[in-house]
Amino acid sequence: MSKKIVFSGIQPTGSVHFGNYFGALANWVEMQQHYNCYFCVVNYHAMTMPYQPKKLLEHTWQMAIDMLSIGIEPEHLFLQSLVPEHTELNWILNCFTSYGQLGRMTQFKDKSQQSSTASEGFISAGLFDYPVLQTADILLYKADLVPVGKDQDQHLELTRDIAQRFNQQLGKEYFALPEATYTEAPKILSTADPTRKMSKSAGEKHFISLFETEKRIEKQIKSAVTDTGEVSNTMSPGVENLFTLLRMAGGHEAHESLMKDHASGNLKYVDLKQATSDALIAFNKPIIEKRSELMADRKKVKDQIKQSSYEIRKVAQETIKEVKQLAGLPNVRFT
Repeated sequence: MSKKIVFSGIQPTGSVHFGNYFGALANWVEMQQHYNCYFCVVNYHAMTMPYQPKKLLEHTWQMAIDMLSIGIEPEHLFLQSLVPEHTELNWILNCFTSYGQLGRMTQFKDKSQQSSTASEGFISAGLFDYPVLQTADILLYKADLVPVGKDQDQHLELTRDIAQRFNQQLGKEYFALPEATYTEAPKILSTADPTRKMSKSAGEKHFISLFETEKRIEKQIKSAVTDTGEVSNTMSPGVENLFTLLRMAGGHEAHESLMKDHASGNLKYVDLKQATSDALIAFNKPIIEKRSELMADRKKVKDQIKQSSYEIRKVAQETIKEVKQLAGLPNVRFT
């Protein structure tokens, strides 16, 4: 039996945080051992919001290094902009996507408000259309599984709708309908506001970088919101989030002991915060060390990613060839 195909992507919008890792990237590292995986730095997507070209280039390569630091193998990793078939399939799939569906996308509504505020009312057409590019990213490799965070559910459902419409209109079950896969903690919350997810876009206090210093981690966990002031017999979102971070970072003994304290009504938040800080610091230490090694030889890393992008593009080219045949578009091979 052939291995199932996995695709997922991450935008190069600054440092990876613990929410990214525990919410999705942990699955990437695990799945590459069992599946045929394609993991992409989606730098075209990063252009849909106001950006600076020099920073985009810098962040693209830095994200590639970060992915290798967490354990992604070079042969599974590539840059979206080095595989132009992503945008070619994007256009074709636009013609199988309804305007109304795109208008209902929650993230478009949220990000268009941010974009409008940041750039005097300008909202790019790319921001409206990027869910179709995301669909192209996934279908280009005929993915069966897509490891994502819970916030991407709506986009994956759109991908399935577009794939199904393509299949039906062209009379062939060509694209598989990809399924989402989740980590044990598909949604990590902000320690500053546990009513919202951990996110870079919300500001510095709302995320903790995976490559953060010990001092910074201790400071952010120490200031983490625990109770909201409401009286309740259930665990508050802030406390539950700290327990989740503790467990996902490998602090299993401390997690078990402190859960017993909570059950008996003897939990001290200072103990929970200290244990969580210690676990996160121990977790990210080897990742930081690996990143330092890679940063010392950036040229080698860039060459590896360019080569893997070249090899992965061959798969994308074959898909485009087949899609064009189905869609009634001429093909030509340039030599």
